Amino acid sequence: MASKTKAAAAGGETLTYNQGTFRNSALVRQQTLAAYLFLLPALVFFVLFVVVPMVMCLVTSFLDYRMGKPLTFVGFAQYIKMFRDPVFLKALQNTFILVIVAVPAVTAFSLWVGSVVYKMSSFKRSFYRCVFYLPVVTGTVAVAVVWKWMFNKYTGLINYVLNAVGLINENISWLGDARFALGCITLILFTTSIGQPIVLYIAALGNVDPSLIDAAEVDGASNLQVFWHIKWPQIMPTTLYILVITTINTFQCYALIQLLTSGGPNHATDTIMYYIYYQAFKLNDYGYGNAMGVVLAIIIAILSAIQFKFAGSSD
Repeated sequence: MASKTKAAAAGGETLTYNQGTFRNSALVRQQTLAAYLFLLPALVFFVLFVVVPMVMCLVTSFLDYRMGKPLTFVGFAQYIKMFRDPVFLKALQNTFILVIVAVPAVTAFSLWVGSVVYKMSSFKRSFYRCVFYLPVVTGTVAVAVVWKWMFNKYTGLINYVLNAVGLINENISWLGDARFALGCITLILFTTSIGQPIVLYIAALGNVDPSLIDAAEVDGASNLQVFWHIKWPQIMPTTLYILVITTINTFQCYALIQLLTSGGPNHATDTIMYYIYYQAFKLNDYGYGNAMGVVLAIIIAILSAIQFKFAGSSD
């Protein structure tokens, strides 16, 4: 009798356990379905406006795709043409110059400013964050108009100041002279790119565990040692993000070129993005423009992978 009672009790526990497991599984399925339904609008948007254009860009890069002409398959002819095009090679060179100069400068300057600002009082930190972030939220057109006036040959502030202090004897056409135009674009790109990295570095440095810093200082570590061995490893993910985003944004520099120089003088400020726009929307050669877009995407992907690898090996 007792054994039957135990068996019945065990059977009831098993039944209860199976019912509970079934309810948990049903709940998980409901939650999973709800999550996918919430993600569905974003997924549809991503597929329609990111994935599909990327596929179309890749496909049309193998076509002679011009406005008013029938589509013709040309294979790798667009890519061969690209690397024989002196204007494209000049644009590629200018883009790499911008990246090589602007990305390290933006990262180093932002880290330096962030290291100074994050130690300040709350009010001062907020003030400087606002000041440095203003160019980010200000429209590119407004920023370009101000800089264009400052670089103006006849009424610009820069020529006025340099004349006043005796550094130049005659006005310089900063944006119209091939010797200075790309340098001016680099300066403008630098000033418009430091806002977000500075804010990110201030936040990252503020999240460093202060007990580790205090312990290192008690042990006699210098400021450089504290930064290199304690702060730097903890802000490395932020640095990696800044490097990747700044590299991508620099490679995609278009608006400043369009508004200030239109690639001139004599292609001195052409970038890959501006040349893609020029070929696709000025000359209506969409196949050639898409081929350059594919090459640009590959370059950015390779550089981003190198940056991730470098950051991973330094952890």
